Amino acid sequence: MLISSKGRYALRLAVCIAQAGPEAKVSLREVAEREELSLKYLEQIARPMVSAGLLASVRGKGGGYRLARDPQDILAGDVLRAVEGTTVPVTCAALDGPEPCHRADVCTTVRFWAGLDEVIEKYVDGVTVGDLAAAPQPHIEIAE
Repeated sequence: MLISSKGRYALRLAVCIAQAGPEAKVSLREVAEREELSLKYLEQIARPMVSAGLLASVRGKGGGYRLARDPQDILAGDVLRAVEGTTVPVTCAALDGPEPCHRADVCTTVRFWAGLDEVIEKYVDGVTVGDLAAAPQPHIEIAE
C-alpha cells in the first residue's frame, strides 16, 4: 500500500496540533512553516479532517485548528481514512467494493489481500495521534 503525500501530511498535521496542547489553536501557516509543507496543500487536507470530526476550525482572532477529540482517541487509521478514503492495499471489489465481487469465491489471491488488509488495519488502528505526539523526536546529526 502506498500512502500518498496527502495521508503523510495529514498525520503530520494532526501530530503537530496535538503537540501544541489540548487548548491550543494552531494556524495552518504555523504548521506549514514548522513542518515545511505547502500551506495550500494543508488547506485541502484540513477540510476532510474537519468533515471526519478529527479537527475543529476556530474562527476569529487567535483562531486556527485544534483536535476535535483527545489525541489518544484519534487513531492514525482515522486520519489516513479521512484523507485517503481507505487503507486497503489493492483496489479489489472483494475488499472494499460497494457490491460483492463475483470472483471472490474463486479468486486465488483474495485471501492474501484480505490478510494484508487486516494487518494494515490492525497496525494503523493500534497507534494514536497521542502516541505519535508523545514519541521522542528523532535526533539528526548534521556534519559540519
